Amino acid sequence: MSYVYESYDVVVVGAGHAGCEAALACARLQLNTLLFTINMESIAMMPCNPNIGGTSKGHLVREIDALGGEMGKNIDRTYIQSKMLNVSKGPAVHSLRAQADKQEYSNSMRKVLENTPNLTLKQGEVTEVLAKENKITGVKTYSGAIYPCKAVILCTGTYLNARCIYGEVVNNTGPNGLKSATHLTDSLKALGIEMYRFKTGTPARIDRRSIDFSKMEEQFGDETVVPFSFTTDPEDLKKEQVSCWLTYTNGKTHEIIKANIDRSPLYSGEIKGTGPRYCPSIEDKVMKFADKDRHQVFIEPEGNYTNEMYIAGMSSSLPEDVQYQMYRSVPGLENANIVRNAYAIEYDCINPLQLKLSLEFKNIEGLFSGGQFNGSSGYEEAAAQGLIAGINAARKLQGKEPLILDRSEAYIGVLIDDLVTKETHEPYRMMTSRAEYRLLLRQDNADIRLTKKGYEVGLISEERYQKLVKKIEDINNEILRLERTNIGANKEVQELLQKLGSSELSTAVTLAELIRRPELNYELLEPIDKNRVKLPGDVIEQVNINIKYDGYIKRQLSQVEKFRKLENRRIPDNLDYMKVPSLRIEARQKLIKYRPISIGQASRISGVSPADISVLLVYLSQYKNS
Repeated sequence: MSYVYESYDVVVVGAGHAGCEAALACARLQLNTLLFTINMESIAMMPCNPNIGGTSKGHLVREIDALGGEMGKNIDRTYIQSKMLNVSKGPAVHSLRAQADKQEYSNSMRKVLENTPNLTLKQGEVTEVLAKENKITGVKTYSGAIYPCKAVILCTGTYLNARCIYGEVVNNTGPNGLKSATHLTDSLKALGIEMYRFKTGTPARIDRRSIDFSKMEEQFGDETVVPFSFTTDPEDLKKEQVSCWLTYTNGKTHEIIKANIDRSPLYSGEIKGTGPRYCPSIEDKVMKFADKDRHQVFIEPEGNYTNEMYIAGMSSSLPEDVQYQMYRSVPGLENANIVRNAYAIEYDCINPLQLKLSLEFKNIEGLFSGGQFNGSSGYEEAAAQGLIAGINAARKLQGKEPLILDRSEAYIGVLIDDLVTKETHEPYRMMTSRAEYRLLLRQDNADIRLTKKGYEVGLISEERYQKLVKKIEDINNEILRLERTNIGANKEVQELLQKLGSSELSTAVTLAELIRRPELNYELLEPIDKNRVKLPGDVIEQVNINIKYDGYIKRQLSQVEKFRKLENRRIPDNLDYMKVPSLRIEARQKLIKYRPISIGQASRISGVSPADISVLLVYLSQYKNS
């Protein structure tokens, strides 16, 4: 028997990292929003690694914050160690990463959700998405309750028909032993949605008291902590940080794994789902990289109020008895006491090619989705998609055009474009190498790139936007001053240059020219810059980067201009590809299936060649003139 309850503008299914951002975006944009979670204790849960950020993922968190999302603020509130990665390399690949207190992270996000106007939280399992004539009308729960709504955002993570597996043990549960969602998949298939079966995994958690840290290398956080959120005052982040630890697998570890590989469900055929290539299990690493005699293992605390330690780098689905042998072969873990076994998890997700760039389903109006349900992996990738899905669900109901970030604007744009344009046969992970314009898409300038868009959407306050306007003005004025300030070859200048290991001047140069020297920077030249005024650290950072990399940045901006021409070349929705002469059969089939919105997007579809794009451009010119 069904019961109809109060109606909502938007229903969000799932309260993981994607669902939290989606629900907050909708509620903050004044839509009456209902957020369903299968368990109230699982809100913003970190079922795997206890950290936020990392290579390329730190970029995503900064972009989420610049658009008005919550993840950056939440990790700033709950971090226990922070580190800037890749500092020996150029600024394009600098990435912030912070260990979180897992429980505190979840509690803090839940507190934000529970105190956000227009947002209602409810524990329950959504079993059906209701649609009439391919248009969303509501959702139905396991209890039979029907909640009418105008839009639904699916953020189910790894819960759909989830199975947790290690060795011969199979539990039909979601992550961390929580209840799985076993009914929704059938409802989605009935709507014509194509589903995939993916897999991911997690390592064991080990009791801190059973670890011998004297056999490991201690890993400290940074002395000066950089916030994830552009709104966080760095002074507020000062706290005593916890340590992480580094150890390694060895020949004995690898022998144990090889001797028991036939008992691994990955190799026995018990696991059918496709796993992430860039986050392999330890058995995968040992079997596929046989030439490596050791692999890094990081021991990471799960929080301030627990002895559980996360064993990063040793994700596994081997049987329990093998796990004990394997972990105890690692230096420092000889007496390891396993609190939670490592396991693999299989789950249902969608083929993301069914989505528009707005993350709305092409064939079901008002149905949006985000996160691991879209075939991605990682908390940060999930949160980014959830935010965009939430913004676009709200904009659709408000009669506005969707927010679509392209590949030249944001890592979020790269992530979503890759998912909805390129064929995904494994969980997708963001990497800096995927971004063609990564020198422009640095984590340090995410606010400059995206805060205006967040302001126009309605998620950034007037006060925050005006602060950004002032920051950009300060940056531009200071760069102009440095380009115009000449420095003569006087004694004071020559002595400073000699002291800094830089060649002496034979003629006058501008301060900007000196900053471009590899061994110099803005701050080092302060003694000879007599007219310098005190500027905030974030302004100085932008001034230094923009001057040092000026030539490279201009070259990349030129590339972006060419890219934009193709992105702006729109393809009519009703274009009949069967009437385009000289298109190859494969190209026709792919273009009909994916219905790209622009020549740029069409060019990134697997099976569509540069020759096909040339044919299409010629045809569109004739089409436009006909």
